[in-house]
Amino acid sequence: MKAPSRRIGGYSQNNSSVRQLLTNFHIDVPLFLLIITILGLGLFVLYSASAENTVKLWRQIAWIFFGLVSMWLTAMVPPSILKRWAPMIFVISLVLLLVVLSPIGITVNHAQRWIGFDSLRVQPSEFLKIVLPLTLAWLLSEARIPLRIGPYLLALIVISLPVGLVAIEPDLGTSLLILMSGFIVIFLAGLHWKFIAISILFLIGGGILYYQFAMPDYQKLRIETLFDGGKEKKQQKGTHWQSNQSKIAIGSGGVYGKGYRSGTQSHHGFLPEADTDFIFAVISEEFGLTGALFLLMLYLLVLFRGLLIATSAQDTFSRLLAGTISLMFMVHVVVNMLMVSGKIPVVGLPLSLISRGGTALITTMVGIGILMSIQTNRKLV
Repeated sequence: MKAPSRRIGGYSQNNSSVRQLLTNFHIDVPLFLLIITILGLGLFVLYSASAENTVKLWRQIAWIFFGLVSMWLTAMVPPSILKRWAPMIFVISLVLLLVVLSPIGITVNHAQRWIGFDSLRVQPSEFLKIVLPLTLAWLLSEARIPLRIGPYLLALIVISLPVGLVAIEPDLGTSLLILMSGFIVIFLAGLHWKFIAISILFLIGGGILYYQFAMPDYQKLRIETLFDGGKEKKQQKGTHWQSNQSKIAIGSGGVYGKGYRSGTQSHHGFLPEADTDFIFAVISEEFGLTGALFLLMLYLLVLFRGLLIATSAQDTFSRLLAGTISLMFMVHVVVNMLMVSGKIPVVGLPLSLISRGGTALITTMVGIGILMSIQTNRKLV
């Protein structure tokens, strides 16, 4: 009776030692396992979505490696250090956005969003999805609850700077997500209902003015085709073509899908951007509703883990930052799925941890690293 007990006790002790070792390296085990699972599924699907292009596959593996390194390095930074450097990081991010709009910025499809080289491009606006919540969490962490008019107006000014610069590029989808991340921080900080009403009116009014006087024609066309069903020429070519082909792929997958590497829409070239923004349509076509729901379940588990980290954080700054990162992670996923299913206009947003690409992946992994930093530093204190 004693020998089995010692083995069981030894196993428990070894298991505890492994967990403690990972904690010392600032790795949150449940969150890490979920992220690795989603990344693995992403590579599995990418091989099919890219028409079995091994070059794209290995390039994405390299990006995942850099993403994991970025996650670990970020997780090693205590939240107190992040809070201290938040203003400087925000200023640097704004400078990068100005560089994008300068003559050295790279333009693709009438949008000037990148810096770097044709073979290696970086989209600085992606980083603002993390940098803006970081800055606002620093700004509002010492504010009284509910927020007074002073901190609220200051937060609006901070939000408007990156949102305006990104909208000029133009990148409507990213600017809206950055805007949403900012208002989530304000809401979590304890916004009075009067200010919530003012914010809603501000957003509606700003949206109408942007649509009337500043929105590019191709973005207006995307909104119009969403409501007119893509009639006449719009349906044959251009804006509504992506949504139509995506909906065909999703619908043809049924409950269990057509099978791995058997999707006709992606493999016959009907589905544009099959390995990037519209990869969820490939998942739905090849693995059906079952595969789509399984992936959604994994995303929800990441959300729940992130919110658990936020609720158990030791200070207001960490709670605001962890809560916003967790909610925005899920918002990003939902927006992509709604876009792919034709429920909202095409806004050019990748599916988190699944779509091919580097900048968005690195940004997401940095956000995961921040969650791990908040969780593991709480345990070590």
